[in-house]
Amino acid sequence: MSDTLRSVPAHDAAPADPAGSDRTPLGATDRRRADIGVIGLAVMGSGLARNLASRNGNTVAVYNREHDRTRDFAAAYPDADFVPTFSYEDFAASLTTPRTALVMIRAGAPVDDVISSLTEVFEPGDIIVDGGNSEYADTIRRERALREHGINFVGAGISGGEEGALTGPSIMPGGSDESWVTLGPILRSIAAVAEGEPCVTHVGHDGAGHFVKMVHNGIEYADMQLIAEAYDLIRRGTGKTPAEIADVFSEWNTGELESYLIEITAEVLRQVDAETGEPLVDVILDQAGAKGTGAWTVQTALSLGVPVSGIAEATFARSLSSHPEQRAAAAGLPGPAEDFHADDTEQFIEDVRQALFASKIIAYSQGFDEIRAGAAEYDWNIDLGAISKIWRGGCIIRAQFLNRIADAYADQPDLPVLATAPYFADALTRGQDAWRRVVIAAAQAGIPSPAFSSSLAYYDGIRAERLPAALIQGQRDFFGAHTYKRTDKEGTFHTQWSGDRTEIEAEDTH
Repeated sequence: MSDTLRSVPAHDAAPADPAGSDRTPLGATDRRRADIGVIGLAVMGSGLARNLASRNGNTVAVYNREHDRTRDFAAAYPDADFVPTFSYEDFAASLTTPRTALVMIRAGAPVDDVISSLTEVFEPGDIIVDGGNSEYADTIRRERALREHGINFVGAGISGGEEGALTGPSIMPGGSDESWVTLGPILRSIAAVAEGEPCVTHVGHDGAGHFVKMVHNGIEYADMQLIAEAYDLIRRGTGKTPAEIADVFSEWNTGELESYLIEITAEVLRQVDAETGEPLVDVILDQAGAKGTGAWTVQTALSLGVPVSGIAEATFARSLSSHPEQRAAAAGLPGPAEDFHADDTEQFIEDVRQALFASKIIAYSQGFDEIRAGAAEYDWNIDLGAISKIWRGGCIIRAQFLNRIADAYADQPDLPVLATAPYFADALTRGQDAWRRVVIAAAQAGIPSPAFSSSLAYYDGIRAERLPAALIQGQRDFFGAHTYKRTDKEGTFHTQWSGDRTEIEAEDTH
């Protein structure tokens, strides 16, 4: 067994079957053959298993570490005709070749454990699909190790939550071309459909699928934070109730901001708490959770040298919200002398709408920049237009807006900055005055709007003819002899700051 796979001790997510068990597994003598097997029957795994079983021609084997869960699940859905299994040997024997296993368990060490167990019973040509939110670097490692055994390993990002798993998610599989031949028809059969097209494509090799899913989640962080800032600005700037703001979001959902997140925002704002009679949003503790993919997106962007400031600020905003002790300690710090109220309520709401759309453009532009940079770094042939299309249905960030992104990359596949495509450039031109007014108003009122503000700063930075980075490079040369280049001639230079301050040619140490 490869040490790269068995990098952790046996984990309770993948236990060996109890020795000497006197219970006869229901699947032990049932040798019906399944087209695909699902390991892990929690919310996402059970939804995907049911989705797969609902498609004509699919027979699905299921396995869960808790055997009672397997029995109960198979019994609960008799029409699905699942093939329940209770050991990895039985699971493998139940599958037609090449065997295909969809692993839907918690990311990290449990995945390594399951892979190691499957490697003992699978054969060359078989396929293991990790459909969880694994870190793409782990997927690269696992794919390389399994390739030595001749087994295809596929990291597949799956978005859409419980509903999407059951009715049709957006799927982002990586892996080999060989694995896609088998997986393609299966995944197309269960994916969401947008405008007649299944929301799945072969993203690229090894870790490409999980990389794209990671960035998808980072964009999701930014989208959600921007919507939350818009809500906060409207509420504090106009005095409207959550239910009244829900009507605003419902109206926005009929225009260029149409999206799943805008739609559910209106639903959340309308919800009244049954116990207190208060708006539910006022009862929910203002501490946002996170599963790590936002942080991975930012960390990876830093390593690739790609600015994703909107995503970063959205991630940091969740972190700030989750430190109540610091917020309590800082509650007495001074703020603006007067409360803010917009003079023209309707105009302010329209300004916020335009600022939200402009900031959303920047968030997606930054996310697609990171995907492009990742593709270049890892030699993945990722079709950015195809990625935008598979996000149009099934996933959390689904929106009509994504058609515009697909159009932009269809017109110019090597588009260096998504925000410069004509449609988006026009939108930014129309919205920038409102965007600036909103950021100014938020700053003057002491209303935190980190995603709005950082997105505008990025926009101004990327369009600037000259940046103050020249001074930074001069400082770096002063204290560390890091050298600099000049605007008026070729070469690399260093000023002898501790000597006579003459300039000399030098080796580039940027």
